[in-house]
Amino acid sequence: MADYSSPFVAGPGGVMTDEVGVITGALELRTTFANGVVRAKVRYEGADEWYAITGASCRLADQRDHAAVHQVLLGVLNRPLG
Repeated sequence: MADYSSPFVAGPGGVMTDEVGVITGALELRTTFANGVVRAKVRYEGADEWYAITGASCRLADQRDHAAVHQVLLGVLNRPLG
């Protein structure tokens, strides 16, 4: 079971989380796969606490799709120029 992690910069409006609402700036995305479900979390770059991205979990038919889901999320969230 692999976890993927990537740094990114949130675009205008930031990223909505379940725990603390919107967070902005330099962040890190982590996706995990367990029991057929990918879950996505973010944290401020270098921080200890992770926050669940609102609405960003999904069931996968094949664990091999986890890497692709991570890359798609990263592409959507990473907006360094707005």
